[in-house]
Amino acid sequence: MPSAEPNPPKRHDPEEYRMTIGEHLEELRKRLFWGVGGFILVFCVFMIPSIGESVVYYVCRPLYIAQARNGLPPGATTLEAAEGFMTYIKAAMISALTVAGPWLIYQLWLFVAAGLYPKERKYVTKYLPLSITLFVIGVVFLYFYVLPLMLEFFLGFQIGGPMRLGDVMGVHPTPATQPVTIPIFPTDPPHPMPGNMWINAATGMLRICIAEGVIRAIPFGSGNAITPMITLASYFDMVIGLLLAFGLAFQLPLVVLALVRIGIMEIEALKKMRRIVYFILTIIAAAIVPDVVTGMLALMIPLILLYEFGILLASWTPKEEPAAAD
Repeated sequence: MPSAEPNPPKRHDPEEYRMTIGEHLEELRKRLFWGVGGFILVFCVFMIPSIGESVVYYVCRPLYIAQARNGLPPGATTLEAAEGFMTYIKAAMISALTVAGPWLIYQLWLFVAAGLYPKERKYVTKYLPLSITLFVIGVVFLYFYVLPLMLEFFLGFQIGGPMRLGDVMGVHPTPATQPVTIPIFPTDPPHPMPGNMWINAATGMLRICIAEGVIRAIPFGSGNAITPMITLASYFDMVIGLLLAFGLAFQLPLVVLALVRIGIMEIEALKKMRRIVYFILTIIAAAIVPDVVTGMLALMIPLILLYEFGILLASWTPKEEPAAAD
């Protein structure tokens, strides 16, 4: 009885992975339908007032904390009638994109995988989870560490000393009576009467009850010549830009790995270029976060560590063996 020969290596016919233009368009239409449909469904959920307002609050929370630490009343202002509503929609869209992101990536992967060879599919499935993990780490690192430090530094940096308008104008009034004393409460009183006025120590605002159940607030500025006033739209744009910048910056290990695997750079060359790379990373960190004291250093140090992690990742990843001849 002849001995059984070992199974020959499986060969993949490139023709099996080729699709016509019509098949590509049909697959694209299908994936767009399911991907956009899932995004719209999640977007409608975030448009619910109770959920959308919570998103806006948590995005603005680092700003509120930085304002409170600098003795400023927490809050952001709007300069246009539709600015608050448009910011609300923007927050709902970003939140929906974040939550529906894995579903959108999955639909994109199903479309792209239909035209990839098994070896190319292996690369994507192997490093895509790491890419998503690094992106999430960068976003979380910014929100919980860098953003509060950066905002506290910027708000605490005051230009000019206390405002003395009377000294400039040569006016030195002498009060004949004692100033009005306004009570300071840790929180709002439970049942204020119309005409009551007090200072809320928690928010640092002057509160006035103008009718039963109707309270108006007057925020205070700083005692210096320049008072920071942050608009809601500009703050949201800044946070969104920083979130994307940090998430993309944390992809550095995969960039280093790709350079080595493609053959553009060698591991030893990357090690010898450390000083130059560190200098470039410092410039990148300064461009993304122009806060030298806290924010820039908080980004520069992780980037250096990620560069070293990329070198280790490239060293640990075995090289592909050449394919056997047909």
